[in-house]
Amino acid sequence: MAVNISAADRHARKPARSGQLRRKLQDPTLQGLMLLAPAVLAYAVFAFYPMIDVIQLSFMKWNGLNADKHWVGLDNYRYVLHDDPVFWVAFKNTLIWTFLSVIFPPLIGFGLALGLNQNIPGRSPLRALFYMPVIIAPIAVATMWRWMFDPFFGLFNSLLSAAGWPNLIQDWLGDRNVALYSVFIGYVWEVAGFSMVLFLAGLQGVSQTLVEAARIDGAGRFQLFRYVTLPALRPTITIVLILSLINSLKAFDIVYGMTGGGPAQSTQMLAMWAYTQAMQLGDFGRGSAISVVLLLITVAIVIPYLRWTLKRQEAYQ
Repeated sequence: MAVNISAADRHARKPARSGQLRRKLQDPTLQGLMLLAPAVLAYAVFAFYPMIDVIQLSFMKWNGLNADKHWVGLDNYRYVLHDDPVFWVAFKNTLIWTFLSVIFPPLIGFGLALGLNQNIPGRSPLRALFYMPVIIAPIAVATMWRWMFDPFFGLFNSLLSAAGWPNLIQDWLGDRNVALYSVFIGYVWEVAGFSMVLFLAGLQGVSQTLVEAARIDGAGRFQLFRYVTLPALRPTITIVLILSLINSLKAFDIVYGMTGGGPAQSTQMLAMWAYTQAMQLGDFGRGSAISVVLLLITVAIVIPYLRWTLKRQEAYQ
C-alpha cells in the first residue's frame, strides 16, 4: 500500500534536518577537525609525501635527471656508513655543533630575556635589535661573518692588530682546528634572538600573584628565580631546547655560505653532505640515505627527551 506524504509533512521535516545539521556543526570535535583539515592537507602534500619519497629514493640509484631508477636495496646505506670517508667526519661535526647549539644560544637568549624583561629605558628597541639577526637571510649573515673573519681585511684580525695582539691573528675560516667554532659564533649571533623571544613570552606568563606572595614571605631575587620563575618556564625551556636541537641537526645555510664544508671537510655537516651528494654529485640515492640517517638520529634524540620532559612535568604537578 502506497503512503502519501503531504507537502506539510515535507516542510516539517526540513527544519528538523536543518537543526540536526546545525547541532553536528556545533560539535567541538567536528569543528576541530574542520580547522585542522587545511593544515593537515598542506602537511601531507609538502612534508609527508616528500619524506616518504626520500625514504624510497634511499633504496634506489638515480641521478635526478632521467626517469630510470634502479633498485639497489641497502647498497646506499652500506656505502654511506662503511665506505664514505666524509660521512663520519660530518657526523662528528654535527654532534659537536648540536651539543654546542643546545647550550650557548639558549643560555644567551635566556640571559637577554631576563635583562630585557626588566623595566629599563629603550627596552622595546633593544628587543627588536637583538631579534633582528633572526629575520636576516642566512646567506646574508654568512657573507657578513665571512668578511669579519677574513684573515687580511676582516674586523677581528684588525681589532687584534690594533690592540697589540698580533700573535692571536689567524685564518679563522681557513684553519681546520678553529673553522667549525668560528662558523658557530656566527650561528649563535643569528639564532640567539629566537630563544630570547620565546623566553620573553614565557617570562610574561609567570604569575605575578606567586611572585608577590613569595616576596611577602621574604624571598630574595635568587629564591624568586629558583622557586618561582624557573618552574614556570619549564614548558618554554622544553620548547627552546627541542627547537634548538632540531635546527642544529639540519644546519646548512650559514655553513654553506661561510665555508662550504671546508677546509678539508672540517665544517662539513650531515645536512650539507646530503645536499652535496644529491645536487652536486648527482647521486640522489646516497643523498637520500644520508637524509634518512639524519632523520633517524633526530627522532632517536627528540622522542626520548620529550618523554623524559613530560614525565618530569607530571611529577611536579
